[in-house]
Amino acid sequence: MKLSGQDKGTLLLALVAGLSINGTFAALFSSVVSFSVFPIISLLLTVYCLHQRYQNRTMPVGLPGLSAACFILGVLLYSTVVRAEYPDIGSNFFPAVLSVILVFWIAFKMRNRKTELSE
Repeated sequence: MKLSGQDKGTLLLALVAGLSINGTFAALFSSVVSFSVFPIISLLLTVYCLHQRYQNRTMPVGLPGLSAACFILGVLLYSTVVRAEYPDIGSNFFPAVLSVILVFWIAFKMRNRKTELSE
């Protein structure tokens, strides 16, 4: 099954939700990262948009797993960038390696969906 434009939008929203939830957590509870209201606004808007998509449209088979993977990828990417910017927090090796593995897994799953459609 090929991903439609709305399905790709859902995956992008899941990625942004992962980025913004980690950004919100860091903005509220981390003393190293300065406070900003923008991750909170971004989190509220992405959760609202994802909720609207969930209510108004059924998800094709396999999309919830890809959405969860994109959400986790967003969390890991934000953690990687913050740890690169503030090395006092700790090494970003583990989140970076997991991010790369997750990107390859998502690409593999999306490619398999395209080949299943053509068969």
